[in-house]
This record gives sequence, C-alpha cells and structure tokens, in this order.
Amino acid sequence: MEAKEMLARIRRLTEPGATADPALPADLRRLRDVPALLEAGRLLAKVPAELLGRLTPLRVAVTGTFTASGVAPLLRVALLGKGIAPQIHVSGFDQLAVDLSSQDSPLAEFAPQVTLCLLHDDWFVPRDWDDAEAFQSAVRGRFAMFDNLVSAFTGRSGSAVLVHTVPLSPVEVRGVVAFDGRAALGRAWRELNSDLLGMALRHDQVHALDLEAYLVDAPARLRDERLYRFASAAWTSEVEQVYAHEAANFCRAFLGMAKKVLVLDLDNTLWGGVVGDDGPSGIQIGPLYPGNAFREMQRRAVQLRKQGVVLALCSKNEASIVDQVLTEHPDLVIRPDDIAARAVDWQPKDHNIRGLAGQLNLGLDSFVFADDSTFETQLVRGSLPEVTVVHLDGDPADHVTALQRGGCFDVLTTTATDRERTRLYKARAERTEFADSFSSVQDYLRSLEIRVSVREADEFSLPRLVQLGQRTNQFTMTGSPHPEARTREMAASADHLVLVFEVADRFGAEGIVGGVWVSKHDEHWLIENFVMSCRVFTRGVEHTVVQHIADRAASAGAARLEADFVATGRNKAAAEFYPDAGFSPVGEGRFTLPVVPRPQIGPDWTSLVVEGESADV
Repeated sequence: MEAKEMLARIRRLTEPGATADPALPADLRRLRDVPALLEAGRLLAKVPAELLGRLTPLRVAVTGTFTASGVAPLLRVALLGKGIAPQIHVSGFDQLAVDLSSQDSPLAEFAPQVTLCLLHDDWFVPRDWDDAEAFQSAVRGRFAMFDNLVSAFTGRSGSAVLVHTVPLSPVEVRGVVAFDGRAALGRAWRELNSDLLGMALRHDQVHALDLEAYLVDAPARLRDERLYRFASAAWTSEVEQVYAHEAANFCRAFLGMAKKVLVLDLDNTLWGGVVGDDGPSGIQIGPLYPGNAFREMQRRAVQLRKQGVVLALCSKNEASIVDQVLTEHPDLVIRPDDIAARAVDWQPKDHNIRGLAGQLNLGLDSFVFADDSTFETQLVRGSLPEVTVVHLDGDPADHVTALQRGGCFDVLTTTATDRERTRLYKARAERTEFADSFSSVQDYLRSLEIRVSVREADEFSLPRLVQLGQRTNQFTMTGSPHPEARTREMAASADHLVLVFEVADRFGAEGIVGGVWVSKHDEHWLIENFVMSCRVFTRGVEHTVVQHIADRAASAGAARLEADFVATGRNKAAAEFYPDAGFSPVGEGRFTLPVVPRPQIGPDWTSLVVEGESADV
C-alpha cells in the first residue's frame, strides 16, 4: 500500500498546477520495492525540482560498456532521497570509450560534475583464450586502455569519475572445468579489480566503488542471461539498485553533504535493558548474545568517531547513573571521551536534539538520530524533518547494519582534523563555559589568546582544503567549491594564491579551519572563494585572514582587493562579512576594498602567524 500511495503522490506532481510536496524526497527513502522504485524514477523525471523543496543540484552522467538506461530512474530516486536534485545524462549502449575520448560527444557537451562509468566483465574478457596467461594479458591490456581513457577525460573535463570493481559472471567462471584453472582465472580477475580500486589512489578526480563487496548481501543474480543476450543488459534490476544506492552515497559525499553528528539513545540502543530499572550491573552488554550485539554497536560508533563523526547522547535517564555506567562498566567500549555532547534528562527528545545542535553550532540537517523506540523516532521525524532518523527496531544484531545502510557519513576522504573532531567540539564547550565569566565579548576574546596561522596550501593540506570547500555551507562566499584538480592547478600557479589557515587558543588547536582561493591581477587581487568552518565563527578569524591577503596584495603592487559573493540560501552567516570588513559593492555579487593606504581589518585580539613569524594584527 505504501508503494501505491507514494506513486500516487508522484503522479499528482506531474499534473498541471501541482502543489509542492517538499516532504516527498525524505519519504522516498522508505521505498524498497524495486519495480516501484523504477516507476517512481521514471515519473520523477517529469516533476520540476522546485516542487520537491530545497534540494542541491547536481549534473550526473552515466556511461557504460552495456545498456545502462535502467540505472537512471533508480539513481534519480536515490539522489532525491538524499536531498539532491539531479540532471542525469545517460549515454547509449557501449558508448563509454567514445564518451571518454571525444571532446564533442553529447556527454562532453552536458559537462557533468560527476561521471559514472559502468563496467561489465565481457568488456574485459577476451573472446578467445586458451590459458590463464593469455586471459591475464588480454585483461591487463583492456584495463590499460580504460585507465588511459579516464585519465585523459578527467584532465580535459574536470569531472569527478566513479569507477567500480567488476563481478565476474558465473558463466565465465564455470567455463573453466579445472579447479586450478578457475583459481588462476580468479586471481587474474582480482588483480583487475585491485587495479580498478587503485585508480582512486593514482588519479585526483577518480574515485572507486567496491561493487563486488556490496553485492555479497544482494539476494539477486548478477544478470539475466536472456536480457543480456537480447538487450545487452549486464545487470539485473536488483544489482542496478545496489549500484544506484551506493553511487548516490558517493554523490552526496562529493557535494560535501555527509552528516556530521550521530545522536544515540542509550537503553536498548547502546546496551540492552533499561539502566534506570535494571541498574548499571543489570544491563545487557558483554561477550554473549544479545550483549555482544550492543557491544558491536558501541564499537562501530567509536569507529565512526575516530573517522570524524561527532557522537552525542540523547536519552531519558538520570544523568548520574549514565555517568556511572560510561565511566565504570567494564564491558563498555564507548567512554566519556568519545562523547562530544549529551542531553541526558527527561525532556522531549526533539527539544534536546535542538539543544545539541545549538551547543555544537551545527545545523539540524547534519544530524543522524538512532533510537530503538517507535515513539521517539516518529516524534523526531515529524518535529525535525531535517534530521535523518534511523529506527533500530528488531533484532539488536541487525542494528549496526541499519545504521550503516544509508551511508549517511560517507565522505571522499578523511583528514587529521576529522580524526580530532570530538576533541575540538569538547574544547568548544569549555570555551562556552569560560565565556560566562566575562562581562564583555571583547574581554573574553582577548583572554582566549587567539592565534591565526596562514600558509600556502601544500600536498598535505590540500585534501583538507578541498573537503572544506565541499562540506562548508554556512561560511562560504559562493557555495560552488573549487574541484580538487582546479585547486591543485591554482596552488601551482604564480598567478594564483591558495591559502589555508589554522586557529589555536588557550584551549587548544582547531587544525585547518578554512581556506581562500585568490587570482592575482596587475591592478587587483580577486578572492574567488573563502570558506571557513562554523567552529570558529565570531572570533575575528576571517578578518585576520583578509587583512593578511590585503597586505600581500598591496606589497605586490595591487591597488585593491576584490571579492565575489553568491547567496545560496544557506550562507547567510557569510553575507555581511565583506561589508563588515570594509568592502563596498561594485556590482552584482562583487565587492571591492582599496589596499592603499593599508586598511585596518583584523581585530586587536588576534595574532597572525605567517611562515613561522608572529605579528600582532
């Protein structure tokens, strides 16, 4: 019934004068039936994006070595469910080599931000081969061709490319009757897949999806032999759905839309039982079932924390009992140092999640809430639609899978700053407590002893800078991140300047919190984009950085500093920065600031560190 109702909602949106349905994208995540998903995707291609609420646009191209048209409707549904409004270009049968090599192909004219390369085994397998050595040689040659095509395409187009490991059809495997021959075949094929995964390490704009690993749990055949012979459809719809789901997770990561905070319930979520009733010694946690299932949930949460996800607790409990369990229980994996923020009391959970968002200074759309209670999950889903809700119902052994299934926390890469994020947010809480002892904001900021370190981006800082450009949506001046290839190109150019900056104070170092992309001209320098983490808002850091850029521009002989600004609907925090720093508007989206005589932009409570030398600003 739910599938029929969902399809009816979508059909209404295709009618003239349709009323917007902004709740639909989130509701699409609950649609599981593959035929219904296919129909939904075809219908949604006719629905204007503005009827579906505030979504992030993305141009995605799908090209392949087989008929890949079935992926598009499934991909559209998956992307909309993650808050992305896609424009999808689908190439015809076996157009991959043409698409990647031609500068005039329809795919090239589409100018995709993301290009999905769909591969199947027959494209790599030679038609006739007699032994494993001949097989391996032919497969290597085909891979070398593909690698060269992708390398040339990324260099020419600037598009991110997603490749994937290729499952070998059982028809091919069983075509070899000797067990040792099958072993040699399997080894050669795994070398191919290893090479495909390695492309992500060798090419900046190439990313890899281990499709073979995700198909382990897929309850479907790789392909329908009749459809493959009749229509060159190398995957069944179920396999296409697995791919579409993971490709959509990649697209969300590419756009920097990964969730940042995991809010966890406690009773029957991190341990079995109710600690208020059963007591600290009576909860189920330990080496035996079901305690080992809850222990695994804790282990996976800590694993996420070590990769940059901020952990928070939201539980209806007595705080003192929870503190005792977290500190003293011998079988717990998660400990107080893993938790950045807590809301352990008897207030409604939607109220407490709002409070956690304020405490962490993060938007609700960056939160994931996991709870076993139907009441609590429905409350939060209805009251806070921006929050992604994971209902941990059923067997606790399946809770980890339920949490991981959505790929909410997937990112393109993790950095040292990500791994330190919990410590950084704990330090923020200490600053807030410290601020309460001062009568004025200025006195508080001076007492922090803020040091802003600015340097040119290098090989070590570029990954973090690119990540910031993709993930920052509040303090970003354009909302359009520079791709990694363009950032590297600018960093290596004498006509450009790419800076990163770090912040430290009496409570510790924040790591790299922002970056600036600047193009140099004879009469002026242009700030193409300026991004900064929300962690360091309202401290004068951004003013100090612009002071440094203005001083460098003046020293190079430029007369003025110019800066671009594009309102995105989410970067209101940045909208007043350039006027506040002394810039004047000179046209739509452009500001200017004379740098001669030297303007005073930076506040007196920060110090600037450049190339190891410190100077008050």
